[in-house]
Amino acid sequence: MDEESGSNPPGTPFPLGATALSTGTQFAVHAPEAEGVEVCLIDPEGGERRVELTTRTFGVRHAFVPGVEPGDRYGFRAHGRWDPHSGRRFNGAKILLDPSARRISGEFGDPSALLAYEDDPFGAPSSRDSLGHLPLAVVCAPLARGGRPARPSVPWDRTVLYELHVGSFTARHPDVPDHLRGTYLGLAQPAVLEHLARIGVTSVELLPVHTTFTEPGVRARGMRNHWGYSTGAYFAPDPRFAAVRGDAVDEFRTMVDALHTAGIEVILDVVYNHTCESAVDGPSISWRGLDAPGYYLLDGRGSDVDLTGCGNTLDSASPAVVRMVCDSLRYWVEDMGVDGFRFDLASTLGRPGGWRFDSRAPLLTAIATDPVLAQRKLIAEPWDATGAGYQVGNFGVAWSEWNDRYRDTVRNFWAGHHGVRELASRLAGSEDLFASSGRLPWASINFVTAHDGFTARDLVSYEGKHNEANGEENRDGTDNNSSVNHGIEGQTDNPSILDARGRHVRALLATLTLSTGTPMLLAGDELGHSQGGNNNAYCVPENAPVADAWAIDWDTADQNMIRFVGRLLRVRASAPTLRQQEFFTGRATPTGRPDLVWFDSAGVEFDTDRWNDDSVRTIQAWVDGSDVRSYASDGGQVEDASSLLVLHSGGPAEITLACPSWSSTRFVPVLDSSCVDGVPSNTTALEPGSTISVTGSTVLVLRSAGR
Repeated sequence: MDEESGSNPPGTPFPLGATALSTGTQFAVHAPEAEGVEVCLIDPEGGERRVELTTRTFGVRHAFVPGVEPGDRYGFRAHGRWDPHSGRRFNGAKILLDPSARRISGEFGDPSALLAYEDDPFGAPSSRDSLGHLPLAVVCAPLARGGRPARPSVPWDRTVLYELHVGSFTARHPDVPDHLRGTYLGLAQPAVLEHLARIGVTSVELLPVHTTFTEPGVRARGMRNHWGYSTGAYFAPDPRFAAVRGDAVDEFRTMVDALHTAGIEVILDVVYNHTCESAVDGPSISWRGLDAPGYYLLDGRGSDVDLTGCGNTLDSASPAVVRMVCDSLRYWVEDMGVDGFRFDLASTLGRPGGWRFDSRAPLLTAIATDPVLAQRKLIAEPWDATGAGYQVGNFGVAWSEWNDRYRDTVRNFWAGHHGVRELASRLAGSEDLFASSGRLPWASINFVTAHDGFTARDLVSYEGKHNEANGEENRDGTDNNSSVNHGIEGQTDNPSILDARGRHVRALLATLTLSTGTPMLLAGDELGHSQGGNNNAYCVPENAPVADAWAIDWDTADQNMIRFVGRLLRVRASAPTLRQQEFFTGRATPTGRPDLVWFDSAGVEFDTDRWNDDSVRTIQAWVDGSDVRSYASDGGQVEDASSLLVLHSGGPAEITLACPSWSSTRFVPVLDSSCVDGVPSNTTALEPGSTISVTGSTVLVLRSAGR
């Protein structure tokens, strides 16, 4: 080990991280209370050269180091006070990752070497050197921002989100070359882009692609984190999805460019609520060793406050956290090219000090008012692991939110658990949740399935979770699923049960895509993907190949379901009445008719008694097309035919089509979810007041032959 001090120019405190220049590299790291910080330059043989960052400005240690080039590996060592009861855990024996690292290289070694303490997290510090047991940061050359395809900039009212895992999505895709399966470049392959276009996806929402390090407890069970909600570096794309080691940055940008060329946006699921360092008994990898009180919420004894269920919580009121998060977000937008973000456990970002939620909290305000970020799609998961964190509908005007009340209401209706009273609110855009904050219907991110929970196929195949593969004795994962198995738990060849399950899935997906708001599909639902009843597929065996890590099996894809989802989204795209940008108010339209009217199975407008009758299993929605509150790209208001939606949950029934006295047009069937591909068996126009027969749970869409 060689050491240098006092011989290098000071450089500047910003930007943070490693900035490659023509004759060397500037290093800057936030460590305001450290008594000394060294950048540790690691040669290919593992030898270490330490250079002290002698200048401190604004709490940032910085220096320019000549001769350091892109591709060189480095870490930091922070020296100072060991006082764990106050949160100070400086330990120069531990090499630390740069919180602003753009690229990560290497593997973990002995996890015990990463512990900053000897035996007790509040006892003596460890003297064991962690070099060789922690991946390292890599100096990167500046990225060119010009010459890339234009962003699709899909309007919110036309957005269809598609949540997917980069590895699982293409790991078994027969038309993706073997060496690209499960990678960023795999997602950019023509066959994959053609599938997304075929079904009508406008925006892929990628499960976390920030570099992920598996939690100590999961590693101890011989497992690895699969989903990625255990961030180890907020600026570095996860190297596990790179086809060529070391090329993650370039391959990610190539993927984004390919998706943009295909007209598809890229949304990232980001985890700024906690890190991979777990609680105070966890490893010292980066933030904890540099400034634990500045990055984390700590109690009066130096322990982490856990609002996330993951051991620690980033302090959203800390300037260090606000700066790190906003710097990270801007990097992914400006340098990597992404179009928006879904914020995991976003309520923690609005709970400064860990107290009550405030939609105007420092971090939420900084994100929403940033001139770069304010132009991107911002989606909140509006809860955390505590009761006080449940904040659905309470974010500010710049935010859309995952709407779990939509999920639960729709699931329960199609499972036969309740009537239609709340269902109507969810179908119409959840005005009760979002209007009071000045937001529009697209602020409701509607979903019935997501990565966290059952797939659509499993939702209709299992009454209970089957998470034994996770190694937690089936204790993990929610027990509140609103799922049914239609007579047999799990897989079956029984044709009548398979028919009922398929019909149930189609009703769920039809409701989702035809509701007012922004629909989010779970990747694989259109293929009939199953996880064997596991509703918490966050981990896999440590050495499992990507093809065995909850990969979607394209060879057994349900082709009818693919066609059905494609038809659904074409109906949605062609019917502005079903994706309006303003809430329904019962206002009179130019025809003198209301904008939305609800009817029961007899074609009679709902009254109070019917709304409150939980035995009601049929609801019809007439949406008048003469005053559509959707707008073309030139700002002009669009015109459309009226639509009639019929949702029936239950057995065979006779339904009288809504027949208001003012109706003078016939209804043309355009979608029937009881048919495997959604194409109605008979498209003959029907007179108002016609009685139709349904054989079971069904969603029907009929369009007015006139306005």
